[in-house]
Amino acid sequence: MQYIEAIPFLQQAFGYPVFDVRSPSEFRQGHIPGAINLPLFDDEERRKVGILYKNSGRDASVLLGLDFVGPKMSGFIKQVRKSVHGSDILLHCWRGGMRSSGMGWLMEMAGYDVRILKGGYKTYRAHIRQSIGQGFQFVVIGGKTGSGKTEILNFLEKEGEQVLDLEKIAHHKGSAFGHLGQEVQPTNEQFENDLFANLHQLNPDKPVWMEDESRSIGTVSLPDPFIRKMKTSPLIFIDVDKAQRIERLVKEYSTFEAEMLNSAVNRIAQRLGGLNAGLIIAAIGNNDLKKACGMLLVYYDKQYLAGLKSRQPTHIFTIVLDSNDPENNAGVVLEFYKQNNSTLMKNFQLNPLAIE
Repeated sequence: MQYIEAIPFLQQAFGYPVFDVRSPSEFRQGHIPGAINLPLFDDEERRKVGILYKNSGRDASVLLGLDFVGPKMSGFIKQVRKSVHGSDILLHCWRGGMRSSGMGWLMEMAGYDVRILKGGYKTYRAHIRQSIGQGFQFVVIGGKTGSGKTEILNFLEKEGEQVLDLEKIAHHKGSAFGHLGQEVQPTNEQFENDLFANLHQLNPDKPVWMEDESRSIGTVSLPDPFIRKMKTSPLIFIDVDKAQRIERLVKEYSTFEAEMLNSAVNRIAQRLGGLNAGLIIAAIGNNDLKKACGMLLVYYDKQYLAGLKSRQPTHIFTIVLDSNDPENNAGVVLEFYKQNNSTLMKNFQLNPLAIE
């Protein structure tokens, strides 16, 4: 067995299978993306071993653990053989202690070359939270709700640009309506893990495009180092006519039932004001989504511009987009970046967006 630090462990994880020997509930809370759960103890066994350790000490808990593990040893090897074609495997537990060393010993006995994460999953978590975003160049696309930022990112990706889709990773589009049509959101811990994994599959020598987001995206939050870097990176603000934004929003949300839309409105009713919330719900009931979206944008535009003021004005660059065609708009944004990339990434000297 060989114990290795977090960085080489994660580098090797791109080529070799990773086995997480923590309990199923620990794994569900958060795990290294792509890892396979091979729990030494199930949740109830782990609970019993922990109680015995607390009440009777290490020796008694180790013996109980061996009683649990003994009958399962051949099953562990069979499971690994189903998942692995070579002889190299990586594994970890919570702190790089007895669970990983015990499973590592067993796998070595079965003929595998085992590398264990030094310090375990706890060290991995500390590493990604401290280093996420380091060494990358971010270019952020900003704009009021309904500007088509996600569609622009999709076309930029088709053109070969590197895109980090934060909303896709979060399974949420960021507003009170952002959960509609999305999968269940991951835990915050898993979101951070997935974010780190997605980012570190990209080339740090090329810019990484992303949409401007607040700290929270639904029930998950961007980690501090990431949000600080994003908020100090150049932002290309796309200025899109309100009528075009309403048209896009009506098309996007007209497929959802009125009850689902009303429930989303009720989530922010206090911030909208009771009268406005009632008028919006009435408009939805009358199938007048154009009116409902127009009223909602009064709130969301104000909210977005308030958040934009937290950025350095010299880091914000505006483009007026007259077209409602996302492919055309992506081309305009990309051409703007290519013409001004040295300024965008280094000096931030273009005319800033004026915010009233």
